[in-house]
Amino acid sequence: MVKWSHYALLAGFSAVLPVAAYAQTEVEAEAEPEAATTVTDERVVLEADIVYENSADNTIIAEGNVEALHQGRVLRADRLIYDRTTERARASGNVIITEADGSQQFAEEVDVGPDLTDGYAIGYSARLPGDATVAAKSAIRRSDGINALEHVVYTACPLCEEDTTPTWSIRARRAVLDEESQMISYRDAVIEIGGVPVFYLPYLSHPDPNSERRSGLLMPNAGLSSTLGAFYKQPYYWAVSDHSDITISPMVMQNVNPLLGVDFRKRFYSGAVKFETSFTHEADFDSDGETFGEETFRGHLYGNGLFAISPEWKWGFGVETQTDDLYDRRYDISGQGDKRGLYSNQPRRLLSQVFVTGQGDSYYTDAALLNFQGLRGEDDAARLPLVSPLAYADKYWDLGAYGFASVTASTAILTREVGADSHRASLGGDWNTMKILPGGFTFEPFAELRGDYYMLDEDVSGKDSVARAVGNTGAKLAYPMVRPGTNVDLMLEPAVMAAWGFSNVNDPAIPVEDSLLYEFDESSLFEANGFGNFDLYEGDGKVSAGLTARALWKNGTEVSTTVGRRWRSRADPAFDVASNLDGKSSDWLASASLKMGKKLELSSRVRLDEKDLSLSRFDMRAATSFDWFRAVGQYYKIDERISPAGTSDEGIFLRGEIQFTDRYSVVFGQLRDISRNVNTRQEIGIAYTDDCSRFELLYNRSELRDRTLGPTESFQVRFSLLSLGNFGSDSFE
Repeated sequence: MVKWSHYALLAGFSAVLPVAAYAQTEVEAEAEPEAATTVTDERVVLEADIVYENSADNTIIAEGNVEALHQGRVLRADRLIYDRTTERARASGNVIITEADGSQQFAEEVDVGPDLTDGYAIGYSARLPGDATVAAKSAIRRSDGINALEHVVYTACPLCEEDTTPTWSIRARRAVLDEESQMISYRDAVIEIGGVPVFYLPYLSHPDPNSERRSGLLMPNAGLSSTLGAFYKQPYYWAVSDHSDITISPMVMQNVNPLLGVDFRKRFYSGAVKFETSFTHEADFDSDGETFGEETFRGHLYGNGLFAISPEWKWGFGVETQTDDLYDRRYDISGQGDKRGLYSNQPRRLLSQVFVTGQGDSYYTDAALLNFQGLRGEDDAARLPLVSPLAYADKYWDLGAYGFASVTASTAILTREVGADSHRASLGGDWNTMKILPGGFTFEPFAELRGDYYMLDEDVSGKDSVARAVGNTGAKLAYPMVRPGTNVDLMLEPAVMAAWGFSNVNDPAIPVEDSLLYEFDESSLFEANGFGNFDLYEGDGKVSAGLTARALWKNGTEVSTTVGRRWRSRADPAFDVASNLDGKSSDWLASASLKMGKKLELSSRVRLDEKDLSLSRFDMRAATSFDWFRAVGQYYKIDERISPAGTSDEGIFLRGEIQFTDRYSVVFGQLRDISRNVNTRQEIGIAYTDDCSRFELLYNRSELRDRTLGPTESFQVRFSLLSLGNFGSDSFE
């Protein structure tokens, strides 16, 4: 809202208080009626056409082009009267007060008492920094620190002409600032759009924007949903202390019982925590709001924290849990996919974790305890693992002319109520270096060796333990060629990698936990072990060959591409076709990118069948941004030959905005599962944007089905108002 410290009645008339002691007498003023009279002291400069003293009522009067200057603040008026008996000053007629920061205040009449403890202004208005404007029929300041505006209007929209109707404004019968509590409250507040009332609040209260954090009501959220019916959500912000706060958000709904949301944040000297939770007492209900089953307590809890133990060590946690698989979708609770710790969860899988990390100049280590909760219909909680712990450590040495070496240790302890348990411990080391050979060739020899030990569930795996040694040794040879040019620099680098590793290292008894969806691509083309995780390892002999080309223009445009393939001495049955390591040779791999700044960015990856070069996989992302058009899109296609589900998978994501006038634009979005002919989410709408606001009218539709919840569609009205925040419901369905 308004920056109340700018009000004239609060501070504008300190310039006129000491006038009496230095004003010229009436006789002196009459002697030179045409000359401007200047009266100064160390605090005030007063100028007027006429300044005289009225002995009858003990007042000093300044008339005609009155101007008072005090500490960078300037007051201008047609007339100013200072009563030396009551020590009150009154300015009238085109009163203008200009602050040192350039903001201006206007009034028909202003009256202020001694020491500025009380006063009033009639016909008050102000132009504040950022083109914001406030106007009131009257403004009153009381000696107890209460400041009130009657019939007040405020807008952050710039007004070029006096009769201009702002895009939005807030109008209230009364607005009050309590200087002691630093709270601003409104009575009968109305949000107007284009001069039309659209949102009414009988009472609204919030902290003074210039104050420290304060408790108070936040903007409510109301709407109509086909699932919840009519609903109203009223958040309350509680500033518990300088380092903690709580937001309490009760929500009442037409079709189901009320829900209470609570968000908590707190900072400590070494870190911070954040929790988001909600709970209710209700039965299950479907997408039409029809309840079934017994009423019981239901809720969710998302939270995370991170703390510094020392400059190199930290510990933290993340918690994600909810009572029902569909609880977040029923109540439209967001945040399920957010990262809340060292590890990220998977879609529709909640992950709780406790972790510790350490990182120095030559080492890195982490350890974590993980627990999963499945929200998918096919999830069986008894088959989801408890990981206690998952740990990794790496120590690195710079050997100078002899290259680089490191030692790594890792462990993963997975237990299940139903299914295979797996306890793994690993210890290994690797070495590599790079040499420049005659002719400009680069030669990079390497070697790695690792030992793994698994304790297994014999009833499931057939063995109680497996011990193995894995390793590779080899080298990469490349020939980078660069040709600088006047307009473009060109680079071409053919490369080949050859390595030999241990054979028969993938025992069928070892459960594959960390490599189920792993795929060999161009990013690991020249790695000795094409699998980056632990449970599967690529041994035997292998050769990779590839070519990288790049062109860099002086204007910043860049084009690059990489293409390559891998051959192996034998096929390993432990790898499936999706991994791209199943046979004696891989599919052809390629990637390409185009960067032209904000105008266009393209990146793509492709996998072509080794036999007939048919498309096995294609991924592409594009982003563009112009003054009138902004968009981002992604497309993917996976052939059924390599799809883990055994069926082809194809989809597209689009989101953007097309501006067809200075103010109006079309917004659009699409998330479509092409293979299933389903629009996961579809959005189209129109937006209006000006200097102080943005309005959006959107149509949304989702064809997703998840057990008792079916397709939905909604109309959304959203608008953001400069300096006031967001208004409108999330959806009207």
